[in-house]
Order: sequence, then structure tokens, then C-alpha cells
Amino acid sequence: MMQGKRVLTEEDFAEVSNALKKRHKPVPAPVSWAFVVVMVLLAAFLVGLGVWQLERLGQKEALITAVDDRLTLSPTPLPPVGEWDSFDAEVFNFRPVSLTGSFVPANSVLVFTSMADTRGPYEGPGFWVVTPFALETGGTVLVNRGFVPQGAGPQFLGPEGDASLPQGTVTLTGLARITEATNTFTPGPDLAKRVEYVRNIDRLAVMMDKGLAPFAPVYVDQDAGVAGDLPQGGETVISFPNSHFQYAMTWFLLAAITLMMTGMWLWRQRAR
Repeated sequence: MMQGKRVLTEEDFAEVSNALKKRHKPVPAPVSWAFVVVMVLLAAFLVGLGVWQLERLGQKEALITAVDDRLTLSPTPLPPVGEWDSFDAEVFNFRPVSLTGSFVPANSVLVFTSMADTRGPYEGPGFWVVTPFALETGGTVLVNRGFVPQGAGPQFLGPEGDASLPQGTVTLTGLARITEATNTFTPGPDLAKRVEYVRNIDRLAVMMDKGLAPFAPVYVDQDAGVAGDLPQGGETVISFPNSHFQYAMTWFLLAAITLMMTGMWLWRQRAR
């Protein structure tokens, strides 16, 4: 048996093992603060979107209240033609108005549409019948006389066969409407058939006699006539989609999730 040799115990092995662990203990990875900044900025951007949606919610609710108030007003004449250049069409949107003058049937245009849940008996694909109305006081207002089924559309172009059109000077009432916007997906007009796809005053005026100018900055949806008669008036759609609150909550939730995930990532980085 060899003398002077020390026998290693379990305590010796444990001491060596601990020393090795300390020597090779991993250094915590540096935190990428640039990533944290980006995530915080992203959360701030999402919060900004949520605040913007709440602002839009207030604007939409104010518009709905304003329109509800306007609908209860008595019909009023439009401002005179001399004031049309400075006319604020938004103020008159959905405002009951009265017009005195005469229709110009030879310049009627059909505007393609598709109706559902109508107040009258006719619905489905068809046309709005838009006819210029020359005011006694000067200028012309485009009047949307109402909806007709697709097959009946051509009979409302020109004076022939349009027995529903009153002759001479008349007074009518309806709702003033702002011109409809166009975009890159809006089809072009069919000039030969006098068919349009949007109630846009400038585009409709192209198919009208230039002697009718100037045209009012609003068009008018004529009130309903006798039930069952065509065109079927009184079909103005008064609807304002209002999902801004849901959109705002979605943006705020995404901001909260972004911050929470960033915090969890930071905790894991520091725990390594």
C-alpha cells in the first residue's frame, strides 16, 4: 500500500465541481435596448391609433346627432345660385329642401345600383333615375327621382313614355345629399346608354346640356310618391357604420400585449 497519498473524498469532488461551475458560469447576454425602444415606440403608435379611433367615434356620433336633427326640420329652399361657390354642402347633407322649377327630361341619366330592404315594393338590381331640375331662380339641381328595376330603366330616358314626370313649373321636396366620391375601382360611364355608376355631380353633369350650368353642389333625393309608382322615391339610405369604439379597443389591446411581451422578453434575458 502506497504511503503519503491522500484519498479523495466526496467533499473533495464536490469542491472541485463547484469550482469548475464558477469558472464556466455563463455571462448574462447583453440586453438589446434598441429592440426594447422599437417595441415601446410600436406600443405608443398603437395607443395613438386607439386615441385617433376614439376621436373618430366622437365625430361620428356628432354627425349622427346632427343628421337626426336635420331630418326633423321643415324643407327649406337652397341658397341662391350666386352663393353656390362658397356653399358648404356638408351643412346641407340630409337636410330637407324644397325646389321650384321644371324638369329637363331629355337629359336624364340612369345610375346603376342594387337595393335591399326598400321602403317600397321594388328592390334588387336597378337604377336611380337622375333628372336635371332647372330652378326658377337660376341654376340646376340634379334630382334623384327614385329607384326603378333594371328592366324598366330605359323607359325613363327622354320624354317619351315617362308619364310619371310632371310637366311645367312644379315644387318638390326631398333630402339634399353631398356628391358621391369616386375611386380607382369606380367604372366609367356608358355614355351611349346614358348609364352612370355613381351619383357624382361632376360626372353626371358631363352628360347634361351645358346650357343647364351651373349645377348645385348638392343633389336631391326626391321624397316618396304614390305607393307602387315608379320611380320609387323616398329610398335614401340613412346609415352610418360606427365601429370606431371596437377599433379603438383593438388598438389598445395590441399595445398592451406588445408591452407585456416586451417585459417578458426582458425578464428572460436577465434571468439567463
